[in-house]
Amino acid sequence: MDDAVSTSDIESRIRALGPWFHNLDLAGVKTAPEHFLGDYPNFKWQRFRHLVPEDMSGMTVLDIGCNAGFYSLEMKRRGAERVVGIDSDPRYLAQARLAAEIAGAHIEFRQLSVYEVGALKERFDFVIFMGVLYHLRHPLLALDLLYETVVGGDLLFQSMLRGSTQRPDVAADYPFEEEAVFEREGYPRMVFVEQNYSGDPTNWWIPNRAGMEAMLRSAGFTIVDATDDEVYLCRRGERGFMVEPPPEISYR
Repeated sequence: MDDAVSTSDIESRIRALGPWFHNLDLAGVKTAPEHFLGDYPNFKWQRFRHLVPEDMSGMTVLDIGCNAGFYSLEMKRRGAERVVGIDSDPRYLAQARLAAEIAGAHIEFRQLSVYEVGALKERFDFVIFMGVLYHLRHPLLALDLLYETVVGGDLLFQSMLRGSTQRPDVAADYPFEEEAVFEREGYPRMVFVEQNYSGDPTNWWIPNRAGMEAMLRSAGFTIVDATDDEVYLCRRGERGFMVEPPPEISYR
């Protein structure tokens, strides 16, 4: 098959699986050239790629909410021995499988939600959990499940943040009569979206920066590094003595 026919075939297969949210370059063909965010997610990747090991030889990676597989493919390019991508949407998984096929990358894709990660029965060296938390009705449960079941080492995390970017000093305890502290600029908080945000009914909880960092620490993750635009590199640490493990969930 000559290059022209090959490119035409790729274009037709991309169209058949559209629309794409990841703008990937598949053998010179863009999957979403008119993406409203531009070259997404590559332009974001360039801002935090330094948080990911350059050489991932021998490492196992889990990409949660993998969408069309952009980050899964990047992990394979860095030499990861095994990459597993999960998503709850079969349309995204079909796109990811096509992208991996064209790239010649062996990646395992499975249809699972974040609440079902325990079904993998495996801890991974590097877990990617980006752009998912604010779409969940039970975000802290999801972080607890990651800690208890799949994160063996590092967690690359991102969430949409809104509100104050300050990190105020918060005491370990306050008397019952203290109320003013809750109105302090930057106090850790999350806002609940009852209906839509940005036209999306799956946007449920949106934290400020201090609130997000507090949730990560509460779930047992130590923040190792971070960027200015919502991305954190975390490491599995110790959970607080009063933090209950997540409930047992029956996996299909």
